Amino acid sequence: MNLNQTCIMIANGDLRIAANQGTWSTQLRAEQEITRAAARLGVKVERGHELDPVEGHGFIKSQKHGIQVFKDIPRDAPLIVVETVWQYSQHILPGLLFHRGPILTVANWSGEWPGLVGLLNLNACLTKLGVPYSTLWSGNFEDEWFLTRLKQWFEGKPIRHDASHVKSIAEFVLAPDVEQMAAALASNLLQDKAILGVFDEGCMGMYNAIIPDELLSPIGIFKERLSQSALYFAMTQVSDREARQVRQWLDAKGVQFQTGPDPENDLTDDQVLQQCKMYIAALRIADEFGCDAIGIQYQQGLKDLVPASDLAEGLLNNCDRPPVQSSRDGRTLFAAKALPHFNEADECAGVDALLTNRIWTGLGFDPETTLHDIRYGEDFEIDGKNEFVWTFEISGAVPPQHLIGAYQGAVCVRQPSMTFHMGGATIKGICKPGEVVWSRIFVEDNRLKADIGRAKAVELPKEESERRWQMTNWQWPMMHAVLYGITRDQMMARHKSNHIQVAYAPDKSSANRTLAVKAATFSRLGIEVNICGTMHGLQDKMADPSKSEAAVSALRQ
Repeated sequence: MNLNQTCIMIANGDLRIAANQGTWSTQLRAEQEITRAAARLGVKVERGHELDPVEGHGFIKSQKHGIQVFKDIPRDAPLIVVETVWQYSQHILPGLLFHRGPILTVANWSGEWPGLVGLLNLNACLTKLGVPYSTLWSGNFEDEWFLTRLKQWFEGKPIRHDASHVKSIAEFVLAPDVEQMAAALASNLLQDKAILGVFDEGCMGMYNAIIPDELLSPIGIFKERLSQSALYFAMTQVSDREARQVRQWLDAKGVQFQTGPDPENDLTDDQVLQQCKMYIAALRIADEFGCDAIGIQYQQGLKDLVPASDLAEGLLNNCDRPPVQSSRDGRTLFAAKALPHFNEADECAGVDALLTNRIWTGLGFDPETTLHDIRYGEDFEIDGKNEFVWTFEISGAVPPQHLIGAYQGAVCVRQPSMTFHMGGATIKGICKPGEVVWSRIFVEDNRLKADIGRAKAVELPKEESERRWQMTNWQWPMMHAVLYGITRDQMMARHKSNHIQVAYAPDKSSANRTLAVKAATFSRLGIEVNICGTMHGLQDKMADPSKSEAAVSALRQ
Protein backbone atom coordinates (compact mmCIF):
# COMPACT_ATOMS: atom_id res chain seq x y z
CA MET A 1 0.00 0.00 0.00
CA ASN A 2 0.97 3.67 -0.08
CA LEU A 3 0.46 6.28 2.60
CA ASN A 4 -2.37 7.92 0.63
CA GLN A 5 -4.43 4.74 0.48
CA THR A 6 -7.42 4.37 2.81
CA CYS A 7 -7.10 1.50 5.27
CA ILE A 8 -10.11 -0.58 6.37
CA MET A 9 -10.54 -1.57 10.02
CA ILE A 10 -12.68 -4.46 11.27
CA ALA A 11 -13.49 -5.79 14.73
CA ASN A 12 -14.14 -9.48 15.26
CA GLY A 13 -15.92 -10.55 18.41
CA ASP A 14 -17.67 -13.26 20.32
CA LEU A 15 -20.65 -15.40 19.43
CA ARG A 16 -22.20 -14.53 22.80
CA ILE A 17 -24.14 -11.25 22.84
CA ALA A 18 -23.40 -10.50 26.50
CA ALA A 19 -19.66 -10.81 25.89
CA ASN A 20 -19.79 -8.44 22.91
CA GLN A 21 -21.83 -5.88 24.83
CA GLY A 22 -19.68 -6.07 27.97
CA THR A 23 -16.38 -5.53 26.14
CA TRP A 24 -17.38 -3.03 23.45
CA SER A 25 -16.17 0.09 25.25
CA THR A 26 -12.63 -1.32 25.43
CA GLN A 27 -12.68 -2.22 21.75
CA LEU A 28 -13.99 1.21 20.75
CA ARG A 29 -11.23 2.96 22.70
CA ALA A 30 -8.53 0.88 20.99
CA GLU A 31 -9.99 1.55 17.55
CA GLN A 32 -9.99 5.28 18.24
CA GLU A 33 -6.36 5.17 19.42
CA ILE A 34 -5.23 3.24 16.35
CA THR A 35 -7.12 5.61 14.05
CA ARG A 36 -5.32 8.58 15.67
CA ALA A 37 -1.96 6.81 15.36
CA ALA A 38 -2.59 6.21 11.66
CA ALA A 39 -3.64 9.84 11.14
CA ARG A 40 -0.34 11.03 12.64
CA LEU A 41 1.37 8.94 9.97
CA GLY A 42 -0.82 10.47 7.27
CA VAL A 43 -3.09 7.45 6.74
CA LYS A 44 -6.89 7.49 6.82
CA VAL A 45 -8.64 4.59 8.50
CA GLU A 46 -12.29 3.71 7.91
CA ARG A 47 -14.42 1.12 9.63
CA GLY A 48 -15.46 -1.76 7.37
CA HIS A 49 -18.82 -2.35 9.09
CA GLU A 50 -21.41 -0.44 11.08
CA LEU A 51 -22.30 -0.65 14.75
CA ASP A 52 -25.35 -2.73 15.64
CA PRO A 53 -27.87 -0.23 17.12
CA VAL A 54 -30.01 -2.98 18.60
CA GLU A 55 -27.30 -5.02 20.33
CA GLY A 56 -25.19 -1.96 21.10
CA HIS A 57 -21.76 -3.03 19.84
CA GLY A 58 -19.66 -2.98 16.67
CA PHE A 59 -18.26 -6.51 16.56
CA ILE A 60 -18.61 -9.04 13.75
CA LYS A 61 -20.75 -11.53 15.63
CA SER A 62 -21.05 -14.62 13.42
CA GLN A 63 -19.66 -16.30 10.33
CA LYS A 64 -22.76 -15.23 8.41
CA HIS A 65 -22.18 -11.64 9.51
CA GLY A 66 -18.50 -11.79 8.58
CA ILE A 67 -19.19 -13.06 5.05
CA GLN A 68 -21.65 -10.21 4.55
CA VAL A 69 -19.16 -7.62 5.83
CA PHE A 70 -16.43 -8.76 3.47
CA LYS A 71 -18.75 -8.37 0.46
CA ASP A 72 -18.44 -4.60 0.95
CA ILE A 73 -14.66 -4.51 1.55
CA PRO A 74 -12.48 -4.09 -1.58
CA ARG A 75 -10.39 -7.26 -1.87
CA ASP A 76 -7.15 -5.32 -2.36
CA ALA A 77 -7.69 -2.83 0.48
CA PRO A 78 -5.17 -2.70 3.35
CA LEU A 79 -6.98 -4.33 6.27
CA ILE A 80 -6.43 -3.95 10.02
CA VAL A 81 -8.09 -6.45 12.36
CA VAL A 82 -8.21 -4.93 15.85
CA GLU A 83 -8.54 -7.39 18.74
CA THR A 84 -9.08 -6.41 22.36
CA VAL A 85 -11.31 -9.38 23.26
CA TRP A 86 -11.70 -13.11 22.79
CA GLN A 87 -12.89 -13.63 19.24
CA TYR A 88 -14.31 -16.52 17.23
CA SER A 89 -11.97 -16.74 14.25
CA GLN A 90 -14.46 -18.53 12.02
CA HIS A 91 -16.42 -15.26 11.79
CA ILE A 92 -13.79 -13.66 9.57
CA LEU A 93 -11.66 -16.50 8.18
CA PRO A 94 -13.80 -16.86 5.00
CA GLY A 95 -13.23 -13.19 4.24
CA LEU A 96 -9.54 -13.20 5.14
CA LEU A 97 -8.90 -16.31 3.06
CA PHE A 98 -9.99 -14.53 -0.12
CA HIS A 99 -8.63 -11.09 0.77
CA ARG A 100 -5.75 -9.98 -1.45
CA GLY A 101 -4.68 -6.77 0.27
CA PRO A 102 -2.16 -6.67 3.14
CA ILE A 103 -3.52 -7.84 6.51
CA LEU A 104 -2.41 -6.51 9.89
CA THR A 105 -3.65 -7.98 13.17
CA VAL A 106 -3.34 -5.67 16.20
CA ALA A 107 -4.04 -6.16 19.91
CA ASN A 108 -3.99 -3.89 22.93
CA TRP A 109 -1.48 -4.93 25.59
CA SER A 110 -4.01 -5.33 28.37
CA GLY A 111 -5.26 -8.01 30.70
CA GLU A 112 -8.74 -6.54 31.02
CA TRP A 113 -10.29 -8.67 28.29
CA PRO A 114 -8.37 -11.44 26.52
CA GLY A 115 -7.39 -9.45 23.44
CA LEU A 116 -3.89 -10.94 23.35
CA VAL A 117 -5.49 -14.38 23.55
CA GLY A 118 -7.80 -13.52 20.67
CA LEU A 119 -4.91 -12.17 18.60
CA LEU A 120 -2.79 -15.29 19.05
CA ASN A 121 -5.75 -17.47 18.15
CA LEU A 122 -6.43 -15.53 14.96
CA ASN A 123 -2.75 -15.47 13.99
CA ALA A 124 -2.49 -19.23 14.42
CA CYS A 125 -5.62 -19.73 12.32
CA LEU A 126 -4.17 -17.58 9.54
CA THR A 127 -0.91 -19.53 9.77
CA LYS A 128 -2.77 -22.82 9.38
CA LEU A 129 -4.70 -21.43 6.39
CA GLY A 130 -1.52 -20.13 4.78
CA VAL A 131 -2.80 -16.54 4.70
CA PRO A 132 0.06 -13.98 4.95
CA TYR A 133 -0.29 -11.35 7.67
CA SER A 134 1.67 -8.97 9.86
CA THR A 135 0.99 -8.53 13.56
CA LEU A 136 1.51 -5.86 16.26
CA TRP A 137 0.53 -5.06 19.85
CA SER A 138 0.78 -2.02 22.08
CA GLY A 139 -0.24 -0.68 25.45
CA ASN A 140 -1.41 2.72 24.20
CA PHE A 141 -0.57 2.70 20.45
CA GLU A 142 1.77 5.67 20.96
CA ASP A 143 5.10 3.95 21.66
CA GLU A 144 7.94 4.15 19.16
CA TRP A 145 8.15 0.36 18.73
CA PHE A 146 4.55 0.23 17.55
CA LEU A 147 4.53 3.41 15.46
CA THR A 148 7.75 2.55 13.62
CA ARG A 149 6.41 -0.83 12.58
CA LEU A 150 2.96 0.52 11.76
CA LYS A 151 4.56 3.06 9.41
CA GLN A 152 6.59 0.26 7.88
CA TRP A 153 3.40 -1.69 7.16
CA PHE A 154 1.69 1.38 5.73
CA GLU A 155 4.64 1.69 3.35
CA GLY A 156 3.95 -1.79 2.01
CA LYS A 157 6.68 -3.65 3.87
CA PRO A 158 5.71 -6.78 5.83
CA ILE A 159 6.68 -6.64 9.50
CA ARG A 160 9.48 -9.07 10.39
CA HIS A 161 9.92 -9.90 14.06
CA ASP A 162 13.03 -11.28 15.71
CA ALA A 163 12.98 -15.10 15.69
CA SER A 164 16.58 -15.69 16.72
CA HIS A 165 15.35 -17.66 19.74
CA VAL A 166 14.05 -20.48 17.50
CA LYS A 167 16.28 -23.37 16.40
CA SER A 168 15.49 -26.71 14.78
CA ILE A 169 16.08 -29.82 16.87
CA ALA A 170 18.34 -31.00 14.03
CA GLU A 171 20.90 -28.43 15.18
CA PHE A 172 21.48 -30.18 18.52
CA VAL A 173 23.27 -33.21 19.89
CA LEU A 174 21.05 -35.58 21.89
CA ALA A 175 22.30 -38.24 24.28
CA PRO A 176 21.95 -41.82 22.96
CA ASP A 177 19.69 -42.85 25.85
CA VAL A 178 17.44 -39.85 25.14
CA GLU A 179 17.14 -41.03 21.54
CA GLN A 180 16.47 -44.59 22.71
CA MET A 181 13.70 -43.56 25.06
CA ALA A 182 12.12 -41.34 22.42
CA ALA A 183 12.24 -44.20 19.92
CA ALA A 184 10.53 -46.53 22.39
CA LEU A 185 7.81 -44.02 23.26
CA ALA A 186 7.09 -43.26 19.61
CA SER A 187 7.10 -46.94 18.69
CA ASN A 188 4.65 -47.78 21.48
CA LEU A 189 2.24 -45.08 20.34
CA LEU A 190 2.40 -46.19 16.71
CA GLN A 191 1.88 -49.81 17.68
CA ASP A 192 -0.81 -49.47 20.34
CA LYS A 193 -2.57 -46.34 18.96
CA ALA A 194 -4.46 -43.79 21.06
CA ILE A 195 -7.88 -42.14 20.96
CA LEU A 196 -8.76 -38.49 21.51
CA GLY A 197 -12.36 -38.04 22.63
CA VAL A 198 -13.45 -34.72 21.13
CA PHE A 199 -16.75 -33.26 22.31
CA ASP A 200 -18.18 -31.00 19.57
CA GLU A 201 -15.15 -30.11 17.48
CA GLY A 202 -14.35 -26.52 16.66
CA CYS A 203 -17.35 -24.60 17.97
CA MET A 204 -15.27 -22.01 19.86
CA GLY A 205 -13.71 -20.51 16.77
CA MET A 206 -10.29 -22.11 17.17
CA TYR A 207 -9.71 -23.36 13.65
CA ASN A 208 -6.04 -23.58 14.63
CA ALA A 209 -6.95 -26.17 17.29
CA ILE A 210 -8.37 -28.70 14.83
CA ILE A 211 -5.88 -31.26 13.52
CA PRO A 212 -6.94 -32.84 10.20
CA ASP A 213 -7.30 -36.61 10.51
CA GLU A 214 -4.74 -37.17 7.76
CA LEU A 215 -2.10 -35.45 9.92
CA LEU A 216 -3.19 -37.12 13.15
CA SER A 217 -3.47 -40.76 12.10
CA PRO A 218 0.18 -41.12 10.93
CA ILE A 219 1.33 -40.50 14.51
CA GLY A 220 -0.97 -43.23 15.84
CA ILE A 221 -3.73 -41.01 17.25
CA PHE A 222 -7.36 -41.10 16.17
CA LYS A 223 -10.40 -39.03 17.04
CA GLU A 224 -13.57 -40.28 18.66
CA ARG A 225 -16.01 -37.52 17.79
CA LEU A 226 -18.48 -37.21 20.63
CA SER A 227 -21.50 -35.01 21.18
CA GLN A 228 -21.92 -32.81 24.20
CA SER A 229 -25.57 -33.84 24.20
CA ALA A 230 -24.30 -37.34 25.04
CA LEU A 231 -22.33 -35.88 27.94
CA TYR A 232 -25.43 -34.04 29.15
CA PHE A 233 -27.50 -37.24 28.98
CA ALA A 234 -24.81 -39.19 30.82
CA MET A 235 -24.95 -36.56 33.57
CA THR A 236 -28.67 -37.26 34.03
CA GLN A 237 -27.80 -40.91 34.67
CA VAL A 238 -25.50 -40.08 37.60
CA SER A 239 -27.20 -40.24 40.99
CA ASP A 240 -27.15 -37.43 43.52
CA ARG A 241 -25.50 -39.85 45.95
CA GLU A 242 -22.56 -40.42 43.62
CA ALA A 243 -22.15 -36.69 43.02
CA ARG A 244 -22.26 -35.95 46.77
CA GLN A 245 -19.49 -38.50 47.32
CA VAL A 246 -17.25 -36.54 44.93
CA ARG A 247 -18.06 -33.30 46.73
CA GLN A 248 -17.38 -34.88 50.13
CA TRP A 249 -14.03 -36.20 48.88
CA LEU A 250 -13.07 -32.69 47.77
CA ASP A 251 -14.24 -31.16 51.05
CA ALA A 252 -12.10 -33.67 52.96
CA LYS A 253 -9.08 -32.70 50.83
CA GLY A 254 -9.49 -29.07 51.86
CA VAL A 255 -10.96 -27.48 48.74
CA GLN A 256 -12.69 -24.22 49.66
CA PHE A 257 -16.09 -23.86 47.99
CA GLN A 258 -17.31 -20.27 48.36
CA THR A 259 -21.02 -20.92 47.93
CA GLY A 260 -24.12 -18.77 48.37
CA PRO A 261 -27.90 -18.93 47.87
CA ASP A 262 -28.32 -16.89 44.65
CA PRO A 263 -27.63 -18.93 41.47
CA GLU A 264 -27.45 -15.73 39.37
CA ASN A 265 -24.54 -14.33 41.35
CA ASP A 266 -23.27 -17.06 43.69
CA LEU A 267 -21.72 -20.44 43.31
CA THR A 268 -24.43 -22.71 44.68
CA ASP A 269 -24.19 -26.20 46.11
CA ASP A 270 -26.49 -27.41 43.34
CA GLN A 271 -24.11 -26.03 40.68
CA VAL A 272 -21.23 -27.92 42.30
CA LEU A 273 -23.35 -31.07 42.41
CA GLN A 274 -23.98 -30.78 38.66
CA GLN A 275 -20.26 -30.30 38.05
CA CYS A 276 -19.51 -33.44 40.05
CA LYS A 277 -21.98 -35.31 37.86
CA MET A 278 -20.18 -34.06 34.75
CA TYR A 279 -16.88 -35.30 36.16
CA ILE A 280 -18.33 -38.77 36.70
CA ALA A 281 -20.10 -38.82 33.33
CA ALA A 282 -16.94 -37.76 31.47
CA LEU A 283 -14.91 -40.58 33.00
CA ARG A 284 -17.58 -43.14 32.13
CA ILE A 285 -17.82 -41.98 28.52
CA ALA A 286 -14.03 -41.97 28.19
CA ASP A 287 -13.92 -45.52 29.50
CA GLU A 288 -16.73 -46.66 27.21
CA PHE A 289 -14.99 -45.35 24.07
CA GLY A 290 -11.43 -46.17 25.15
CA CYS A 291 -10.31 -42.55 25.16
CA ASP A 292 -6.76 -41.73 26.24
CA ALA A 293 -7.61 -38.02 26.54
CA ILE A 294 -10.78 -35.97 26.16
CA GLY A 295 -11.70 -32.39 25.35
CA ILE A 296 -14.98 -30.73 26.36
CA GLN A 297 -15.96 -27.62 24.39
CA TYR A 298 -18.67 -26.29 26.79
CA GLN A 299 -19.18 -23.05 24.84
CA GLN A 300 -21.43 -23.25 22.84
CA GLY A 301 -24.28 -25.60 23.80
CA LEU A 302 -23.53 -26.90 27.27
CA LYS A 303 -23.37 -23.34 28.63
CA ASP A 304 -27.15 -23.14 28.18
CA LEU A 305 -27.79 -26.44 29.96
CA VAL A 306 -25.40 -26.98 32.85
CA PRO A 307 -22.76 -25.22 34.98
CA ALA A 308 -19.19 -24.86 33.73
CA SER A 309 -17.09 -27.88 32.79
CA ASP A 310 -14.01 -26.36 34.44
CA LEU A 311 -14.13 -28.10 37.82
CA ALA A 312 -14.39 -31.46 36.07
CA GLU A 313 -11.53 -30.56 33.71
CA GLY A 314 -9.07 -29.80 36.50
CA LEU A 315 -9.96 -32.98 38.39
CA LEU A 316 -9.54 -35.13 35.28
CA ASN A 317 -6.00 -33.78 34.82
CA ASN A 318 -4.99 -34.82 38.35
CA CYS A 319 -3.72 -38.27 39.33
CA ASP A 320 -5.04 -37.89 42.87
CA ARG A 321 -8.76 -37.32 42.35
CA PRO A 322 -12.16 -38.58 43.52
CA PRO A 323 -12.57 -42.28 42.61
CA VAL A 324 -15.32 -43.12 40.11
CA GLN A 325 -16.68 -46.59 39.46
CA SER A 326 -17.95 -47.99 36.21
CA SER A 327 -21.75 -48.19 36.18
CA ARG A 328 -21.42 -51.50 34.35
CA ASP A 329 -18.97 -53.61 36.37
CA GLY A 330 -17.91 -51.51 39.36
CA ARG A 331 -14.28 -51.03 38.25
CA THR A 332 -12.51 -47.89 39.44
CA LEU A 333 -11.99 -45.92 36.25
CA PHE A 334 -8.46 -44.74 35.41
CA ALA A 335 -7.42 -45.56 38.97
CA ALA A 336 -4.67 -43.27 40.32
CA LYS A 337 -4.15 -41.87 36.83
CA ALA A 338 -4.91 -38.58 35.15
CA LEU A 339 -7.27 -38.64 32.20
CA PRO A 340 -5.71 -35.74 30.25
CA HIS A 341 -8.31 -33.12 29.42
CA PHE A 342 -7.68 -30.52 26.72
CA ASN A 343 -9.62 -27.35 27.44
CA GLU A 344 -12.02 -26.09 24.78
CA ALA A 345 -11.37 -29.26 22.74
CA ASP A 346 -8.03 -27.90 21.54
CA GLU A 347 -6.76 -30.99 19.73
CA CYS A 348 -3.20 -29.66 19.42
CA ALA A 349 -3.11 -29.40 23.20
CA GLY A 350 -4.78 -32.81 23.44
CA VAL A 351 -2.04 -34.56 21.49
CA ASP A 352 0.56 -32.69 23.54
CA ALA A 353 -1.09 -33.61 26.85
CA LEU A 354 -1.37 -37.27 25.90
CA LEU A 355 2.29 -37.50 24.89
CA THR A 356 3.44 -35.46 27.87
CA ASN A 357 1.57 -37.78 30.21
CA ARG A 358 3.34 -40.80 28.76
CA ILE A 359 6.79 -39.20 28.69
CA TRP A 360 6.58 -37.85 32.25
CA THR A 361 5.22 -41.21 33.50
CA GLY A 362 8.05 -43.03 31.76
CA LEU A 363 10.58 -40.76 33.48
CA GLY A 364 8.92 -41.26 36.87
CA PHE A 365 7.72 -37.65 37.22
CA ASP A 366 4.29 -36.32 38.18
CA PRO A 367 2.50 -36.38 34.80
CA GLU A 368 -0.09 -33.68 35.45
CA THR A 369 -0.28 -31.23 32.59
CA THR A 370 -2.44 -28.33 31.56
CA LEU A 371 -2.81 -25.61 29.00
CA HIS A 372 -3.03 -21.95 29.86
CA ASP A 373 -4.02 -18.91 27.86
CA ILE A 374 -1.17 -16.49 27.23
CA ARG A 375 -3.21 -13.82 28.90
CA TYR A 376 -0.92 -10.94 29.86
CA GLY A 377 2.48 -10.02 31.31
CA GLU A 378 4.57 -7.26 32.90
CA ASP A 379 8.06 -6.67 34.22
CA PHE A 380 8.62 -7.50 37.89
CA GLU A 381 11.72 -7.50 40.07
CA ILE A 382 12.64 -10.97 41.31
CA ASP A 383 15.70 -11.43 43.56
CA GLY A 384 17.02 -8.05 42.51
CA LYS A 385 16.67 -8.76 38.78
CA ASN A 386 14.04 -7.28 36.48
CA GLU A 387 12.16 -10.14 34.78
CA PHE A 388 9.26 -10.22 32.33
CA VAL A 389 6.67 -12.31 34.16
CA TRP A 390 3.88 -13.75 32.06
CA THR A 391 0.38 -14.14 33.44
CA PHE A 392 -0.78 -17.53 32.19
CA GLU A 393 -4.43 -18.00 33.05
CA ILE A 394 -7.23 -20.33 31.98
CA SER A 395 -10.85 -20.88 32.93
CA GLY A 396 -10.35 -24.59 33.54
CA ALA A 397 -8.19 -27.73 33.21
CA VAL A 398 -5.61 -26.76 35.87
CA PRO A 399 -4.92 -29.79 38.09
CA PRO A 400 -4.67 -29.18 41.85
CA GLN A 401 -1.20 -30.77 41.78
CA HIS A 402 0.01 -27.65 39.94
CA LEU A 403 -1.19 -25.28 42.69
CA ILE A 404 0.58 -24.02 45.79
CA GLY A 405 -0.88 -26.23 48.51
CA ALA A 406 -2.47 -28.61 45.98
CA TYR A 407 -6.10 -29.24 47.02
CA GLN A 408 -5.70 -27.14 50.15
CA GLY A 409 -4.66 -24.22 47.95
CA ALA A 410 -7.69 -24.60 45.69
CA VAL A 411 -10.63 -22.21 45.92
CA CYS A 412 -13.86 -22.59 43.97
CA VAL A 413 -15.84 -19.43 43.19
CA ARG A 414 -18.59 -18.71 40.69
CA GLN A 415 -17.54 -18.26 37.09
CA PRO A 416 -18.28 -14.80 35.59
CA SER A 417 -21.92 -14.49 34.64
CA MET A 418 -21.18 -12.68 31.36
CA THR A 419 -20.02 -15.91 29.74
CA PHE A 420 -21.10 -18.54 32.30
CA HIS A 421 -24.71 -17.70 33.06
CA MET A 422 -25.34 -21.19 34.49
CA GLY A 423 -22.55 -20.68 37.02
CA GLY A 424 -20.22 -23.36 38.27
CA ALA A 425 -16.64 -23.09 39.46
CA THR A 426 -13.14 -23.68 38.27
CA ILE A 427 -10.21 -24.68 40.49
CA LYS A 428 -8.71 -21.32 41.40
CA GLY A 429 -5.23 -20.96 42.83
CA ILE A 430 -1.68 -19.85 42.15
CA CYS A 431 0.58 -22.34 40.39
CA LYS A 432 3.51 -23.44 42.50
CA PRO A 433 7.05 -22.22 41.79
CA GLY A 434 9.22 -24.69 39.94
CA GLU A 435 10.89 -25.73 36.70
CA VAL A 436 8.57 -26.09 33.73
CA VAL A 437 8.70 -27.47 30.21
CA TRP A 438 6.33 -25.61 27.89
CA SER A 439 5.25 -26.56 24.39
CA ARG A 440 2.80 -26.02 21.59
CA ILE A 441 1.85 -28.28 18.69
CA PHE A 442 0.42 -26.43 15.70
CA VAL A 443 -0.37 -26.85 12.01
CA GLU A 444 1.55 -24.95 9.34
CA ASP A 445 2.15 -25.75 5.66
CA ASN A 446 -0.15 -28.74 6.17
CA ARG A 447 2.34 -30.28 8.60
CA LEU A 448 2.40 -30.85 12.34
CA LYS A 449 4.99 -28.68 14.05
CA ALA A 450 5.94 -28.07 17.66
CA ASP A 451 7.72 -25.35 19.61
CA ILE A 452 9.24 -26.47 22.91
CA GLY A 453 11.05 -24.48 25.57
CA ARG A 454 11.84 -24.07 29.24
CA ALA A 455 10.44 -21.74 31.86
CA LYS A 456 10.22 -21.28 35.58
CA ALA A 457 7.02 -20.70 37.47
CA VAL A 458 7.64 -18.09 40.15
CA GLU A 459 5.80 -17.00 43.26
CA LEU A 460 5.05 -13.28 43.38
CA PRO A 461 3.99 -11.31 46.45
CA LYS A 462 0.37 -11.82 47.37
CA GLU A 463 -0.56 -8.23 46.51
CA GLU A 464 0.98 -8.54 43.03
CA SER A 465 -0.91 -11.76 42.34
CA GLU A 466 -4.11 -10.09 43.48
CA ARG A 467 -3.42 -7.06 41.28
CA ARG A 468 -2.98 -9.30 38.24
CA TRP A 469 -6.13 -11.22 39.11
CA GLN A 470 -8.14 -8.01 39.34
CA MET A 471 -6.96 -6.85 35.92
CA THR A 472 -7.76 -10.21 34.28
CA ASN A 473 -10.17 -12.85 35.68
CA TRP A 474 -9.96 -13.14 39.46
CA GLN A 475 -12.04 -16.34 39.31
CA TRP A 476 -9.40 -18.33 37.40
CA PRO A 477 -6.18 -20.21 38.23
CA MET A 478 -2.97 -18.43 37.30
CA MET A 479 0.68 -19.22 36.68
CA HIS A 480 3.41 -16.58 36.97
CA ALA A 481 5.95 -17.68 34.37
CA VAL A 482 9.37 -16.50 33.24
CA LEU A 483 10.40 -17.93 29.88
CA TYR A 484 14.09 -18.72 29.55
CA GLY A 485 15.77 -16.80 26.74
CA ILE A 486 12.63 -15.40 25.09
CA THR A 487 11.50 -11.79 25.16
CA ARG A 488 7.89 -10.67 25.31
CA ASP A 489 7.84 -9.64 21.66
CA GLN A 490 9.61 -12.76 20.42
CA MET A 491 6.98 -14.92 22.12
CA MET A 492 4.07 -12.90 20.79
CA ALA A 493 5.44 -12.89 17.25
CA ARG A 494 6.26 -16.59 17.10
CA HIS A 495 3.70 -18.47 19.21
CA LYS A 496 1.03 -20.16 17.09
CA SER A 497 -1.80 -20.47 19.57
CA ASN A 498 -3.71 -18.75 22.30
CA HIS A 499 -2.77 -21.75 24.47
CA ILE A 500 0.53 -22.90 25.96
CA GLN A 501 1.05 -26.40 27.40
CA VAL A 502 2.94 -26.67 30.70
CA ALA A 503 4.23 -29.50 32.90
CA TYR A 504 6.54 -29.46 35.90
CA ALA A 505 9.80 -31.32 36.44
CA PRO A 506 11.48 -31.84 39.83
CA ASP A 507 14.52 -29.64 39.13
CA LYS A 508 16.49 -27.92 36.37
CA SER A 509 18.49 -30.96 35.37
CA SER A 510 15.46 -33.23 35.06
CA ALA A 511 13.54 -30.49 33.24
CA ASN A 512 16.35 -30.20 30.69
CA ARG A 513 16.40 -33.94 30.17
CA THR A 514 12.62 -34.11 29.88
CA LEU A 515 12.63 -31.36 27.27
CA ALA A 516 15.13 -33.37 25.25
CA VAL A 517 13.09 -36.58 25.50
CA LYS A 518 9.89 -34.77 24.58
CA ALA A 519 11.46 -33.00 21.60
CA ALA A 520 13.04 -36.24 20.38
CA THR A 521 9.76 -38.15 20.76
CA PHE A 522 7.85 -35.55 18.78
CA SER A 523 10.54 -35.65 16.12
CA ARG A 524 10.42 -39.46 15.92
CA LEU A 525 6.70 -39.20 15.23
CA GLY A 526 7.37 -36.91 12.29
CA ILE A 527 6.47 -33.65 14.03
CA GLU A 528 8.76 -30.79 12.98
CA VAL A 529 10.32 -29.61 16.25
CA ASN A 530 11.89 -26.28 17.17
CA ILE A 531 13.62 -25.56 20.48
CA CYS A 532 12.84 -22.03 21.63
CA GLY A 533 14.81 -19.82 23.98
CA THR A 534 17.81 -20.77 26.09
CA MET A 535 18.96 -24.24 25.09
CA HIS A 536 19.18 -25.78 28.56
CA GLY A 537 21.23 -28.96 28.46
CA LEU A 538 21.31 -29.09 24.66
CA GLN A 539 24.61 -28.83 22.80
CA ASP A 540 24.64 -27.03 19.46
CA LYS A 541 26.26 -29.18 16.76
CA MET A 542 28.12 -26.09 15.51
CA ALA A 543 29.71 -25.51 18.91
CA ASP A 544 33.08 -26.78 20.11
CA PRO A 545 32.96 -30.61 19.69
CA SER A 546 34.90 -31.03 22.93
CA LYS A 547 31.88 -29.72 24.79
CA SER A 548 29.43 -32.20 23.27
CA GLU A 549 30.21 -35.01 25.69
CA ALA A 550 29.61 -32.69 28.64
CA ALA A 551 26.23 -31.76 27.22
CA VAL A 552 25.36 -35.42 26.63
CA SER A 553 26.35 -36.27 30.19
CA ALA A 554 24.17 -33.46 31.53
CA LEU A 555 21.17 -34.90 29.75
CA ARG A 556 21.80 -38.30 31.35
CA GLN A 557 21.69 -36.89 34.87
